Amino acid sequence: EVQLVESGGGLVQAGGSLRLSCVASGFTFGGYALAWFRQAPGKEREGVSCIDSTDHRTYYTDSVKGRATISRDNTMNTVYLQLDSLKPEDTATYYCAAEDIRCTYFNGHMYDGMDYWGKGTQVTISS
Repeated sequence: EVQLVESGGGLVQAGGSLRLSCVASGFTFGGYALAWFRQAPGKEREGVSCIDSTDHRTYYTDSVKGRATISRDNTMNTVYLQLDSLKPEDTATYYCAAEDIRCTYFNGHMYDGMDYWGKGTQVTISS
């Protein structure tokens, strides 16, 4: 059974930091690109960041560039998202997802093409 389990969310003051984790199982983690998405109430799902499986090339949406760092540990089947200088507009449920090899669907905003999804972790930033 494929599973992606996110953790690390919570309530944080603006200006603070969070490190989200996503542990994967049930598929060949090293062969998949891993991505983070978020969705706030009443808003569309937004691709936040993605990391390729091969060269670990990373991609970020403009709103988090300079504040976010995505990384992966293939020995632990885990992908991380470090978020710094948090803003109230970062408040959302954060999901991790996987697609084959490269961040193709992520970069193409074809999010329904992602192969696997987690159930999300809530991040709330207070002002």
